[in-house]
Amino acid sequence: MAPELDTRAAVEVASFADRLVEAVERKRSQLVVGLDPVAELLPMELRGDARTSRGQFADAFSRFCRGIVDAVAPYAVAVKPQIAFFEALGAEGVRAFEETCAYARQAGLLVIVDAKRGDIGSTARAYASAFLEPRPPEGPLGDALTVNTYLGRDSIEPFLSACKRHGGGLFCLVKTSNAGSIDVQDMALSDGRPLWKIVAHMVNELAQEAIGECGLSNVGAVVGATHPRAVAEARKLMPQSVFLLPGVGAQGGTPADVARAFTSGPASALVSASRSVIYAYRNDPELDWRPGAGAEAKRLRDEVWAVSGW
Repeated sequence: MAPELDTRAAVEVASFADRLVEAVERKRSQLVVGLDPVAELLPMELRGDARTSRGQFADAFSRFCRGIVDAVAPYAVAVKPQIAFFEALGAEGVRAFEETCAYARQAGLLVIVDAKRGDIGSTARAYASAFLEPRPPEGPLGDALTVNTYLGRDSIEPFLSACKRHGGGLFCLVKTSNAGSIDVQDMALSDGRPLWKIVAHMVNELAQEAIGECGLSNVGAVVGATHPRAVAEARKLMPQSVFLLPGVGAQGGTPADVARAFTSGPASALVSASRSVIYAYRNDPELDWRPGAGAEAKRLRDEVWAVSGW
C-alpha cells in the first residue's frame, strides 16, 4: 500500500509582504504593538501572582501578553514580541514567548519576532530555523524576524533563504531609533555618505530578490521614527522595502515624523509602539490595563492612518 502523502508541504504560503498588504487594507491600520513585558510594570493583579519563581513570572508574562493581544487585535496588524524580556526568565520564559506567538497568530495578527539575530554560516542557519521555519505540526514562531545587518550580506542570506522557502519576512537594521546610533551608523565614509546609507543600499539589493505579488519586498528595514530626515532619505534608497518604524510614543517620535515613509503605499511602513500602548493604564489609575491598551492602540491606529495619506 502506498504511503499517504503529506499535502501540507504542497500548500503554497503567501509571502509575508502579501499577507501584510491584505491585513493593512482590511484593518486600515499600520500599527504594530510591541510586547515588552517587565515584571515591575505589570498590573497588580498579575504581579501578585508572580512572587518567587521564574515559572510564576513567566506565567504572568504570558497572561499579560495574551490580554494585550485581545485588547489590540481589532486595531493592530501585528505584534512584535521582544524575546530578550522572555529569555531573561530562562526556559520558562521561552515557553511563555512561544505561547505568546501562537496566541497572537490565532488571533489573526502577524508576529514580528524582535530578536535582532545576526551571525554567519551554520549559526545564522540555525537562527533562521528557530524563528522562520515550520516546526511540524506547527508553523514558524514568527511571520517575520528582525536581523542585525551590520555583519554583512552573508549574515543575511541564510535568513533570506528561509523566507523564500516558507513565506517569511525580514526587517534589517538600517538606522535605529536609539540616540547612540550616531556612534557607528552615522560615521562618514570617504565619499561623505554615512555608513547607514551603504547598508540601505545593500538591503535594497537583497529586497529585489524577494518581491511579493503586491510589489513590496519581504526584506524590510528598521528605520527609527526618532530620525524623521533619515526616514525620508531611507525611503528613496529602499523604495520597495516595508519600513518598521520604532520610536513612536515613549521614545518621543510621533506619527507625523514618519509620514514620508508611506509614499510606496499604505502597507509600505509599519509604526511600532510598545510601552506607550501596553502600559497605557499606568497613566490612569482608574483604567483597567486591557481597555487602556485597546484605547491607545485605536488612537494610534487612527492617527497613523491619517498621516499616511491613504
